Parts: sequence; structure tokens; C-alpha cells
Amino acid sequence: MSKICGVCGKGPQAGRTIARRGLAKKKGGVGKNITGVTKRRFLPNLQSIKVLLNNGTIKRMKVCASCIRGGKIAKP
Repeated sequence: MSKICGVCGKGPQAGRTIARRGLAKKKGGVGKNITGVTKRRFLPNLQSIKVLLNNGTIKRMKVCASCIRGGKIAKP
């Protein structure tokens, strides 16, 4: 199943993690060195809930938590 919100269309975002080694200069070290950069994904907080649609039918959808909190959907 897709990881996309059924209301706002929010989906996965691409990002990176940076691995560092060493002690920071302000703590008495020679500084932090970047030893590796790897890709990662930030996934939306999707919840599978029942939604009341405009035509009166009830459907189970994947909706992000920000849409639920924002009142963009109507629960049956």
C-alpha cells in the first residue's frame, strides 16, 4: 500500500543522515569529521481510519495525523 495521505497528498520525503567522528572543538577536541552520508526517508504519520465522505458513504482511508488534528476529515 502507498504511504500517501488520502486528503492532502503528503508522502515520503528524502533526506540524509550524516555520521560524524571526533570531539567538538568547544569540548577540547580537534573538531568533528564527517565520515559518511547515507540516504534515508522521512515517512508521514499515517493512520488508517474510517472517513465519512461527501456523498454519505463511509470509507477506510490512510490519513496523516496533521489532517486528523486539523479537522480536514469527518469521522462517522
